[in-house]
Parts: sequence; structure tokens; C-alpha cells
Amino acid sequence: MCTVSFVYTQGKMIITSNRDEKVIRPAALQPKYYAVQQKSVWYPKDPQGGGTWFAVDTHSTVIVLLNGAIAQHKTKPSYRKSRGLILLELISNESPIQAWEAIDLEDIEPFTLVLLQHHYLYQLQWDGTFKITTPLDTSQAYIWSSVTLYPPPIQKQREAWFSAFLDTQPEVDAHELFHFHRYTEASNTTNGLVINREEQYKTVSITQAVIDQNKITLKYADLIAAHEYAHNFIAI
Repeated sequence: MCTVSFVYTQGKMIITSNRDEKVIRPAALQPKYYAVQQKSVWYPKDPQGGGTWFAVDTHSTVIVLLNGAIAQHKTKPSYRKSRGLILLELISNESPIQAWEAIDLEDIEPFTLVLLQHHYLYQLQWDGTFKITTPLDTSQAYIWSSVTLYPPPIQKQREAWFSAFLDTQPEVDAHELFHFHRYTEASNTTNGLVINREEQYKTVSITQAVIDQNKITLKYADLIAAHEYAHNFIAI
């Protein structure tokens, strides 16, 4: 997991995430607000690890998790804490980017985070040894694919699909981006945007956050249960 995109269009910032997961993993709980330290945070909950891969707070901060960092890594039998709990630890802070700089990630499995905080965008990576912090230009569009499931040639292919899609949609909106994440290369069940790898790994959900000034629109589609959930709020 996962596939994540970021697009700034028509004054809106849109982050969309496809979650790829082992079919034997328990289904995520429908997103809702949880109290995380002193914050109210909206997220779908992973009942196995207790964390999440996509979280939004009431200040319109968004953090999205992808497994793996820069290159494929060898998985250890156990780790100190799940990556989904690390995400929640960061978003519970007043400034997640400052919390990232201070957090101890020793004995945490490699991961990548996409962080949108106060309209600043960052790529945050932990490769098992070092943190890599990359500020990004919000006027540009980005797509990420987890290195754990998609080797570099496939990542490049998916970037090409994304670029071609944006070329045909100069004024792309949230609905069209959601459609891209749902149906692109639908017949390619190995490396399309929605996968089903021999009933072992599947794309189980799509989550989207749209930040339009202080209005936040959230959408969650459970692809296994065929259920959609929508929510919007005004950021504090």
C-alpha cells in the first residue's frame, strides 16, 4: 500500500489515496472522528494495528502513509510500533512537521508520509536509518506508489498514466481524480490503480480529502463492502 496523488486545481488542494492490503488483514473501520491527544482527528481505523494510513485534523492538516521509503527493504519479524500509530503521533502535535524532526524512529519499519500542513506540502521518508525531508511545490501535481508493491519501472509507468490523464483534464476536479484512482487501467489487476493480485493483495479502499480554503470535503469508498462515506466540515 498505497497509491497517493496530490493536485492543486481551481484553488483546491486534493489528496487521494488507494489502500492496497493483504486480503487476510481485518477490514478497516469506517472513518470517524477520534480524540488523539488534544486534537479531533478524522480517519479510517486499522483494527489490527490501531493506527491509520490517512488522517485529517480540524485545522485541515492531512497526512497520508505509504509503506516503504526509497527502495525495497527486508521486513523484520517485529517492530517497536506500527507506522499507522506513528502517523497519529505526528498529527496529534500542534506542528506535525516539527514533531517529525524530533520523533525517534528507531526500530520502525520504513515508510513514506505525504504531509499537507498550513498549505505547505512535504514528502517525509524513513528508510530505517535516516529521515529524508523533501519540501514540495504545491503548484505541481504528484503521484506516489509504494515501493513495497511497485518497483521503479512500474512507478514510472503509473506516473506516465497520471501525466497523460492530467494533460486531458486541464481543469481537473475531485470527481475526475477519484475516477482516475478507481478506474485507470482497470483490466490490469497487477499494476493498475485498483489491483487484485491472485486474491492475495487487493485495493480495498479509496480515500480523498479536498481542501477549499477553510472548507474540507472528505470521501471514503470501501471497495470490498461497496459502501461510500462522505463528510465535510469547516476548518478551525
